[in-house]
Amino acid sequence: MATLTVIAAATPERPPPRPSRLLVAGLLAGPLFTAAYLTEGAARGNGYSQLRHPVSSLALGPHGWEQIANFGVCGLLVVLFSIGLRRTMRTGPGALAVPLLVAGWGVGLIGAGLFVTDPVGGYPTAASPVTWHGQLHDLAFSLPGFAALTLAMLTAAVASMRRRSNRFALYSALSGLAFAVLFAFATMGFAGVHPWTSAAGLWQRLCVSVGWLWLAVLAAGHRRAAR
Repeated sequence: MATLTVIAAATPERPPPRPSRLLVAGLLAGPLFTAAYLTEGAARGNGYSQLRHPVSSLALGPHGWEQIANFGVCGLLVVLFSIGLRRTMRTGPGALAVPLLVAGWGVGLIGAGLFVTDPVGGYPTAASPVTWHGQLHDLAFSLPGFAALTLAMLTAAVASMRRRSNRFALYSALSGLAFAVLFAFATMGFAGVHPWTSAAGLWQRLCVSVGWLWLAVLAAGHRRAAR
């Protein structure tokens, strides 16, 4: 009696996951945002000072639409990046929390453009009216956005430590602390607290630069890992 031996076909190996193209948005948003506000600030007259006044004040005046568009475009890029980040991370520590917090920064930017700030530091007028859209700008979008990015860095630090990526964990922790401290300096300066007033705009620009750099490093790292 013949014995039939059935040999199962080998299961084809799964191709490695491709890096999400949306991660590129995380590399583009920071340089675009920075180049735009530096160019606008350099061209803005009428007493505007990049050293003293916030980036948001560029949304005021006849050419304010440029900064409003900058907020909207870069905020959308950050939200797209957060989607790509979620797809790439999939499982493990911080896989849900970090992308959601990054998305919070993007939504904060979009809202900051939709709801224009009130005059700060005497620009564009010495009068400082409190408006509903100015309050929404500060309390509903700007402050939560900065808080979300701070928490994203600190959450990524803890998650990276659990993943045994100690170098990125240390970088994220230091970035989060620097971001929070610089934001506090800028906030006190815009509120008229001395000696922070004269360089409040500088503190804010240093703050957002720390945040944008961290996002770019995060995006580049996940593109490398996915490959």
